[in-house]
Amino acid sequence: MERVSKVIDPVISPVVPTDVPINMLSPVVLAYVGDAVFEIYIRQRLVAGFNRKPHELHRAATGYVSAAAQAKLLERWVPLLSEEEADIVRRGRNTKSGQPPKNADPADYRHATALECLVGHLYYHGQKERLEQLMDLAFVTNKQD
Repeated sequence: MERVSKVIDPVISPVVPTDVPINMLSPVVLAYVGDAVFEIYIRQRLVAGFNRKPHELHRAATGYVSAAAQAKLLERWVPLLSEEEADIVRRGRNTKSGQPPKNADPADYRHATALECLVGHLYYHGQKERLEQLMDLAFVTNKQD
């Protein structure tokens, strides 16, 4: 029996704030939303790619959503970023976002926040194709990793 892939309308789409222009949202807010968007992309890709039990999916996801993994992924993104995207990353990296978790390197945590800030920015600006292009790199094996 042939499996037919069906195009599905997105369930989650940006609900933009009405009182603040998107460009005026703080990097912490963009990172907050970007964290959730990043994780849903990762979870969707893992579920689509494997028939695993929930605990196996969770274990696989932690390999992508940790501060160290996000910092490494951001290194791969940086050469591909536009000037505007690089500026968003700088703002996210330099923002005061609280204490990193005990098991996270502070530099990795700042870079992870920067990645999440960019993801939030792209999400709120409706740049789905660009976001997916960058997210695809999380699933491409890099021989240097």
